[in-house]
Amino acid sequence: MLQIRNITIRPATFLSPMAGLTDSVFRRLIKRLGGCGLVMTEFTSAEGLTRNSFKSRRMLFYHEEERPVTAQLFGADPERLAEATRMVDDLGFDAIDLNLGCPAKKVVKGCGGSALLRETKLLEEILRTIRAAASIPFTIKIRAGWSETETVALQIGKMAEDIGVEAITLHPRTRVQGFSGKANWGLIAQLKAHLKIPVIGNGDIVTPEDALRMRAETGCDGVMIGRGALSNPWIFRQIFEMENGLPLTQPSISDKHQLIKAYFQLLFEEEIPGALGKMKQFASWFTHAIPFGASLRKSIYESTQESEVMERIEQFFQNALPTADCQPVVD
Repeated sequence: MLQIRNITIRPATFLSPMAGLTDSVFRRLIKRLGGCGLVMTEFTSAEGLTRNSFKSRRMLFYHEEERPVTAQLFGADPERLAEATRMVDDLGFDAIDLNLGCPAKKVVKGCGGSALLRETKLLEEILRTIRAAASIPFTIKIRAGWSETETVALQIGKMAEDIGVEAITLHPRTRVQGFSGKANWGLIAQLKAHLKIPVIGNGDIVTPEDALRMRAETGCDGVMIGRGALSNPWIFRQIFEMENGLPLTQPSISDKHQLIKAYFQLLFEEEIPGALGKMKQFASWFTHAIPFGASLRKSIYESTQESEVMERIEQFFQNALPTADCQPVVD
């Protein structure tokens, strides 16, 4: 369990915000599987939000069952971020998070995301402005720095703590690394040793064993999982089970079939724009854990309508279920 002001996060596991992936449908799917203590929205442009962009506003749609839920913003204009913060506050979110880690060129070009790690004076102004505008808990998510020669996590962490930021998540890769190489968990341990506010570790957690090892090696207060939850949405429940000495959930092929159906059904019910693309995107991650998943992915990619995707999924599992438990994973 982790307490961030008035928010009880039980267990201390977080779903990482991922652009184009962690919409309300995916967040609810994760919550329903159990074991995830807090979810975040996709990172949302403060500029777009305050200019009444429909896309930005839609990103902040959430259901009560997602609580506790944090809205994550990005931007580089202190006043826009302050206005967006007040909007998030009014929408009833439990907390607000500032993205200081996104390495995407489009975001960095506008001095957002990880670019702010090189602009400490501007970042300090932004943090103070958001802190003053927010009545709800305020957290940040950062990278180690811009490059190996510009590692600033500790400097940013201390500054944020002094300003009143209430928790910090560190993905210990640099912007230059992107998602390549190995996350330096030692930087998480260093940050935890120097800060009083909660430190959440992120990076290279793909199994429940990884999560427990990160906690043991770094002393972090919680773990945040991104890509590992896409390929294995049960990972949060499995972490909880391992920590509490419970039998480990091993989802069957039938469980995976039902999960895909549940996700796609939620997409239909919510009338999510671009549902077909999201179905294909989800399938590209999730079917790697299914025997002969490559053939299923191929058939989904070739589909041109949502109904066709559902038909091909049903056909695949009707053929796969009787023999799946006897087959090796061929991907």
